[in-house]
Amino acid sequence: MRDKTVMQTWAERASVVLPAGGFGNFDPSVFIREGKGSRVWDEDGREYVDYLIGSGPMLLGHGHPEVLEAVAEQLPKGMTFFANNAPGVELAEEICRAVACAEQVRFLSSGGEADMYAMRLARAYTGRDKILKFEGGYHGMSAEAQMSLAPSRLVNFPQAVPDSAGIPEAVRDEMLIAPFNDAEYLENLLAEWGDRVAGIIVEPLQRIIPPAPGFLGAVRDLCDRYGIVLIFDEVVTGFRFAYGGAQEAYGVTPDLCTLGKVIGGGFPLAAVAGGTPIMDHFDKAIVGADRWLMMLGTLSGNPVAAVAGLKTMEILRRDGAYDTLCGHGERLQAMFRRHLEAAGIPHRIVGHPTLFDVVFTDRDVRTYRDVL
Repeated sequence: MRDKTVMQTWAERASVVLPAGGFGNFDPSVFIREGKGSRVWDEDGREYVDYLIGSGPMLLGHGHPEVLEAVAEQLPKGMTFFANNAPGVELAEEICRAVACAEQVRFLSSGGEADMYAMRLARAYTGRDKILKFEGGYHGMSAEAQMSLAPSRLVNFPQAVPDSAGIPEAVRDEMLIAPFNDAEYLENLLAEWGDRVAGIIVEPLQRIIPPAPGFLGAVRDLCDRYGIVLIFDEVVTGFRFAYGGAQEAYGVTPDLCTLGKVIGGGFPLAAVAGGTPIMDHFDKAIVGADRWLMMLGTLSGNPVAAVAGLKTMEILRRDGAYDTLCGHGERLQAMFRRHLEAAGIPHRIVGHPTLFDVVFTDRDVRTYRDVL
């Protein structure tokens, strides 16, 4: 009988103490031991090119020496304080310089938290209850976000389908679902519901699906018409498509955006950013107790994460950084295209050079249902 591998041993141990044997993210049979640059090694010593990049944060690769140096300098000074700290303020200042919609920033620990608070902030600001999202859009794990995230049962719009147990019916009643890239449908939907919608939350590039020309601009115009808060979920696209994120790349400015991944440099850190009149709802002294949005977080604005994010962002500001990132992606896209065309396999390469996938179809991909 063959001896167990190291990973098989860890998988057995994990199956006892972790539901489904994992953290709920990647394939639970894979245990990563270490990463360096663009490579990772599993517990059995196998080497991989890491296209996962920690689900986004490791845009510079693992163990970047300048990021490690910044973190090592901060660690002896303190790991967390539950209080204001200078690196967190510096990070907020840089986000406000870089991101078109950002006049103020509130930090959190995860992108899912940021999305949850952004939706709640839209409700606090407008006094309305309904949130509109697009089918297939990923906005974390809150009850609202888990509506029609990846439905296997396709129902008529704007009905919401919960993707998880444990979500009250009342949440479903306050959600409207629309197809991505269909401005005409959205306009008709808002003609009926617009004065009851607090916010529209959208990934500017939904998973891998790019916005159709003019779609984001149409969403912006409709939000203006009905007094709806437009939220760009830039947890993935922020500082990845361009230094100013998808707002810079697509030329459309939301009222609020959420950020994560890159801004923490590999550590838990996220943010809600937006215009001062909306962000004032985090300040009880300005809006009063009835309109104040309470928000606490043990690690919000953590100084270690802040210095890692600041250094990551400094490196991304350097000449040629985004040309290099996009160049790598374009080279991979060309490789896929060349081999798939030679093999006669129908396909579409969908997304952005820094975030794309191959969909095996001969039709254009514009919505979640097209991907299915």
